[in-house]
Amino acid sequence: MATRKTATETTDPKDTLIESVRTSLDEAEKLLKEAASSTGDKASELREKALNSLKSTRLTLQDAQEEVLARGRKAVRATDEYVHDKPWQAIGAAAVAGFLLGLLTRR
Repeated sequence: MATRKTATETTDPKDTLIESVRTSLDEAEKLLKEAASSTGDKASELREKALNSLKSTRLTLQDAQEEVLARGRKAVRATDEYVHDKPWQAIGAAAVAGFLLGLLTRR
């Protein structure tokens, strides 16, 4: 019997990040619109909240960028080790990939 996964079980971290950034930007936009129609201390407070929201979004994106770069470096290291450990298999895989790419571009 198959079980159904709930939305939280199938959520991809990338989707979570995108939704978090979207929510934060929507909140900042709303606050800035309110600040534009307000005056005095309330406008300053709303602008400050919007700036804090944007700073939070920037930090979230920087963290995500660092994580992506770290994963990329890890993949490059693993590929480099594989090629050094098994050079003939790597050459064969590259030849097959080149052959298939040639067939696809020929058509």
